[in-house]
Amino acid sequence: MNIFDNKLKQIDKLQKEIDSIRPLNIDEIKQLKEYYRIGLTYSSNAIEGNSLTEIETKIILEDGITIGGKTLKDHLEVVGHSDAYDYILQLSNSKTIKEKDIKKLHRLFYRKIDETNAGKYRKVRVFITGSAFNVPPPSKIKELMIKFTNDIDCLRNDNHPVIYSALLHKHLVMIHPFIDGNGRAARLLMNLALLQEGYQIIIIPPILRNEYIRSLEQCHKNNDTIFIKLIVNSVLESQRDYLRLFND
Repeated sequence: MNIFDNKLKQIDKLQKEIDSIRPLNIDEIKQLKEYYRIGLTYSSNAIEGNSLTEIETKIILEDGITIGGKTLKDHLEVVGHSDAYDYILQLSNSKTIKEKDIKKLHRLFYRKIDETNAGKYRKVRVFITGSAFNVPPPSKIKELMIKFTNDIDCLRNDNHPVIYSALLHKHLVMIHPFIDGNGRAARLLMNLALLQEGYQIIIIPPILRNEYIRSLEQCHKNNDTIFIKLIVNSVLESQRDYLRLFND
């Protein structure tokens, strides 16, 4: 018996409730799109140290107004993440994820920050602050990414959709193919997988940042359980939040 079976059954039950609400009308779809754009952009950037609040993120995206006292990089991360979010919505109607899609996700997010390295595999070694583990050297990245993307269909077919999405996130972070922005690319990739499987966006709140990072550290020790548990719980919370939106 899978240790996540009970929670996955809860997820399946809640997903049936969500599916019963669908199809949504055009206005509801538009509102949800913007709701998740702001929530995911804020939370994913905040996990990586972006100082903008959720309200400030909303102002930048909806009104195009800059926030006094905040860095240009903080602003560019918001705009870039929003562009990458649009791309996962575009890909959500497909059932495939290719290497070029992952590279484009990164390029859209990172191009305003560092056009030279946006969407391109790193050519230098990087060392992760606070981590006891090394990531693969640049010479191995292309090979690892080809194997990873070739294995995506097997991961999808062999796992519950939520486990599958978590594994995509984990594998991309472990390879760490880009010079920066790997965490955000991994969370976008995970959400792309969920959308393609009929689920909604999930958001890892910044308050769970330390727990999230520690769980990824355990993945380096071939212990995926803590990380997958965090993602499973995040999906459950996202489903409940979705249902609250329609039941209020």
